[in-house]
Amino acid sequence: MSDIATIRRQLKIKTGAAKRLLKEHGLYKKEADEGKMKVDKLIADGAEGWEVRNSQNLLRESEKMVADTSERLGTTVLELRDLVVAAKKEPELQQDPALLEGEDVLEQANL
Repeated sequence: MSDIATIRRQLKIKTGAAKRLLKEHGLYKKEADEGKMKVDKLIADGAEGWEVRNSQNLLRESEKMVADTSERLGTTVLELRDLVVAAKKEPELQQDPALLEGEDVLEQANL
């Protein structure tokens, strides 16, 4: 397999992984925010102790997943950035859809 084909293939793989992790991270973040609001509401309403503890446990799990996906996303974005830099050095890949999509995902990850 040629060097160009390998870079193109890796760009597609890393771009897909970064997209998936961006989406996953956003969903876990939303879940954690909603969990925090629920816990606060339960405490304010004077809910039973077991209900509050259960909601707090769910919130902690969501927060762990936010941290986990954030770490994995960071690693994947760094790998994708290295691939994009390598691809830009290849004249044949300058306007390749895989490179352009990789750059787009990097921009989304930086927001």
